[in-house]
Amino acid sequence: MQAIKLLLALSGFTLIQFAYANAPHFKVDLVKVDKSARTMLLYSGNTLVKKYKIALGESPKGHKLQEGDNKTPEGSYNLDYKKDDSAFYRAMHISYPNEFDIEKAQQDDLNPGGFIMIHGQKNGDTKNPTITQRFNWTNGCIALTNSEMDEFLALVDSGTKIDIRW
Repeated sequence: MQAIKLLLALSGFTLIQFAYANAPHFKVDLVKVDKSARTMLLYSGNTLVKKYKIALGESPKGHKLQEGDNKTPEGSYNLDYKKDDSAFYRAMHISYPNEFDIEKAQQDDLNPGGFIMIHGQKNGDTKNPTITQRFNWTNGCIALTNSEMDEFLALVDSGTKIDIRW
């Protein structure tokens, strides 16, 4: 009986250690996207916390100029709110367009578009996300797998800066 009690106590301790080891310990204060490498990096200060492979808009090279161009914007933005009721599995909004984007679009008599997100896979999609993520398939958003999206949302708070470059 003593052995069973000891085993239960140790297994409970191990579960607590496992849960703690997998809990986020860092406050992510910067998200960097390298469109040319199709990667997204999460930083806490100067410490790299996490690296993701991403999918982008169907025409990823160059800055988003107008709605419908299938480009992922480039520049400095904020991740301003989380969205659970999306056409995609969970999402976080990018504050595109910024003042520069709006001014540029007005000069060129264009609609800059908006509603650019970091999101998971399309709801109801039965394709293997490991394969889907090998292609640029969004309309200008940044896509992760659903499990990566869960992790991302646990690590990143609204108000975090995001820097997107080619």
